Amino acid sequence: MPAIASSVFSFLVLAASIFLAVWGSLGLIEYLFGVGPIRLQNPVFPDGVQLLHWIGITATGLIYLIGYYRRWQLTPFAMVVAYSVLATLCFVETMDFLTNRGRYVAMVLEYAAYIVISIYLFRSERMQTHFGRLTY
Repeated sequence: MPAIASSVFSFLVLAASIFLAVWGSLGLIEYLFGVGPIRLQNPVFPDGVQLLHWIGITATGLIYLIGYYRRWQLTPFAMVVAYSVLATLCFVETMDFLTNRGRYVAMVLEYAAYIVISIYLFRSERMQTHFGRLTY
């Protein structure tokens, strides 16, 4: 991946993680305390699923942000675990609760994003330099 494209993609992953951390935190606050600037809860999700949804989103954003700023070498591995949790939640939510026509396309796009970002974190020169060379 050329340096400029890698730099832009790195920024997008960072921005997405900030978004996830903020969105997840606001959703969790609304879930726990019933207050928030906008309605974020999905009424078709049972309480337990809704709680796991917000915890997973918040944790995923924070894991990347903390790992990125601390240059934690295991960040790519931690993100694969976090994305696996979100993908599992997405599967359950899509198959068991959602009814909109585009739900399967949205799930596939979400999975594709997790895969592309994970490959980038493990394979890009920029991320290997940032987090340190991974040795297996």
